[in-house]
Amino acid sequence: LFRYARRHQRALVLGSCYSISNKVFDLAPPVLIGTAVDVVVSKENSLLATFGVVDITAQLWILAGITLVVWGFESFFEYALAWRNVAQSVQHDLRVDAFDHLQQLEMGYFEDRSTGELMSILNDDVNQLERFLDTGAHEILLLLTTILVVGGIFVFLVPSLAWMALVPMPLIALGSIRFQAFIAPKYALVREQAGLVNALLANSLGGMATVKSFTAESHETSRIRKVSDLYREKNKSAISMSATFVPLIRMIIVIGFAAILVYGGQQAAAGTLNVGAYSILVFMTQRLLWPLTRLGTTLDLYHRAMASTARIFTVLDRVPAIQDAADAVSPGDIKGSIEFDAVSFAYQSGPPTISDLSIRIESGQTIGIVGSTGSGKTTLVKLLLRFYELASGAIRIDGIDIRKLSQGDLRASIALVSQDVFLIDGSVRENIEYGRPGASAEDIEHAAKIAEADSFIAAMPLGYETLVGERGQKLSGGQRQRISIARAVLKNSPILVLDEATSSVDNETEAAIQRAMYKIAHSRTLVVIAHRLSTVRHADAIFVLENGRLKESGTHQDLIARDGVYASLWKVQTGEILSANDVDTRSDERRVPN
Repeated sequence: LFRYARRHQRALVLGSCYSISNKVFDLAPPVLIGTAVDVVVSKENSLLATFGVVDITAQLWILAGITLVVWGFESFFEYALAWRNVAQSVQHDLRVDAFDHLQQLEMGYFEDRSTGELMSILNDDVNQLERFLDTGAHEILLLLTTILVVGGIFVFLVPSLAWMALVPMPLIALGSIRFQAFIAPKYALVREQAGLVNALLANSLGGMATVKSFTAESHETSRIRKVSDLYREKNKSAISMSATFVPLIRMIIVIGFAAILVYGGQQAAAGTLNVGAYSILVFMTQRLLWPLTRLGTTLDLYHRAMASTARIFTVLDRVPAIQDAADAVSPGDIKGSIEFDAVSFAYQSGPPTISDLSIRIESGQTIGIVGSTGSGKTTLVKLLLRFYELASGAIRIDGIDIRKLSQGDLRASIALVSQDVFLIDGSVRENIEYGRPGASAEDIEHAAKIAEADSFIAAMPLGYETLVGERGQKLSGGQRQRISIARAVLKNSPILVLDEATSSVDNETEAAIQRAMYKIAHSRTLVVIAHRLSTVRHADAIFVLENGRLKESGTHQDLIARDGVYASLWKVQTGEILSANDVDTRSDERRVPN
C-alpha cells in the first residue's frame, strides 16, 4: 500500500514528521510537572537552579513560559497534521485507478462478478482504507514515538527502574501479533459478506419494476434481511475478539504502572530518588502504557483496512486476459471489409458457441445475420469487438487481423447499437454526444435527424437538455434505441453494428429504425444482427446461423426460393405456419386454470 502511495511521498513524510513532533511536545507536560515539583520541594537546589536561576518565582515563571511554548507547538502540529489530506488523496487515487483498471479487463471478468460486489470494492473498501489512513497511521506513529521518547527518559533518569515500565512492551507486541493472526481472516470474511450485501441491494434496486409488479417487496426485504444478518454475525465475531484485546492489554499495563508506583515511591521516600524525577516517572508511566489501550482500536482499523486493501489490490493486480500486441499496427484509413476466417469459440469450459465459421463482408455492404436464439449471433459481435479471444481462426478488418490492432483503434472503427441500450444519467444531448465528446450542436442534431429521434426530442419539455434518468428510464424503449442509433451515427465509424436493435420495439419504431439504417448504409459497412427477419430483408446478403455454424447465405429472395432454414423462419414470422413452440404454448394455455 505504501509503495503504491509513493506519489504522495512528500505528504507522507510531512505527515509523519508532524505526528512525531506533536507527540514529542505532548510528552513535555509531565516533564514540566516533575520539574515544578522539584522546584517546590528542592527550592534553591532544584534542577533549574543549576542553570543559575536561584529565585523560586523566577524558576516558576520560566516553567510557565516553556509551558506556553510547548503547548503552542503541540497545538500547531495538531492543526498542521497532513494525514487527513493524505487519506483523501490516496482514497481518490485508489478509487480512480481501480475503476480505470477495471475498464481494461476483459468482459468475461464482469460476467463472473456482480455489479454490487465491484461497487463494494470501489466504494466501501476504499472508504475503509481512508478511515485507517485518517486516524490509524497517525495513532501508530504516536505510539512508536511515545515508546522511544519515554523509554529514553526512563533509561536516562532511573536505569534501575526502567525495565519495570518496558517489560510489558514485548508482551503487548507478542499479543498484538497473535491477535493479528486470529482477527485478519475474520475481517476478510466481513468484507466478503459486505460485497454480497451490496450485490443483492444493487440487484434488487435495479429490478424495482419487476419487484413491484410481482408484489415481491416483502420477499426482497427478507432476502436483504438474511444477507445483512450474516454480515452482522460475521462482524460480531470479529468485534467480540477485538473487544477482548483491550482488557487484556490493560491488565498487563497496570502491572507495570503499579511496579513503578511502589518501587519508585520507596526509593523517593528513602532519598535515593529525586521527588521531581519520581513525579516524572509516575506521569510518564501512565503516558507510556495507557495509550496502548487504544492499540486494540487501531489494530481493528488496521485489519479492516488491510482486508479491504487486499480486495482492492486483487483488482489492481489482475492482468487483463486480452492485451494489445507488442507489434500492434496502425489501421490507417479503414474501409470496413470484415472477414471471419474459420472462427471457433466457446465460453470458458462450455460447449462451442461458434464452430469453424467463415464469412466475408465487403466494405460498404449491408448484411444481415439471423438465426434462432442461441445460434451465436451476438457472440459474433463480441468477437468482432474483441471482448473475447478466439479459440481458433481469425477475424480481419481490411485484411488486418484484429489481434494486430490496438483495442482502441479496433473499437474506434466500430459503432455498436446494442439490444440492451445503455444511457448515462444525463441529458439527451449528453447521451448522443457520448459517441463523439465535444461534437458541435449541429452535428448532434444532424445525427438525431438521421436516427429519426429529432421529432420526439423536440416534443420534450427541455428538448435536447431533457434528463433521461438512470439508464434512460424516463424514455420508452423505442426512444432509447433511436438515441443509441444517433450516438452511433455521431461516432461516424466505418463499421456500424446493430445487435437486435428492433427486437423489443413496436412496428412503428422498427420502421423508423429501418429508415435510419437506409440513410446511413451508403457510407459505411452495416452489420445487422436480427431476430425479426423483416429488418434485414433488403440487405445485400443474409447469413443464417444454426448452432454456431453457417447454414445458409444469400439475398432474401434467394433464401426464400431455397426453402431452407431461413424460409422456415420467415413463414413462422409472417404467420404462414406456427412454430413448434407456438403449438406447445397454445396447448399449455388450454390447460391453464382460470
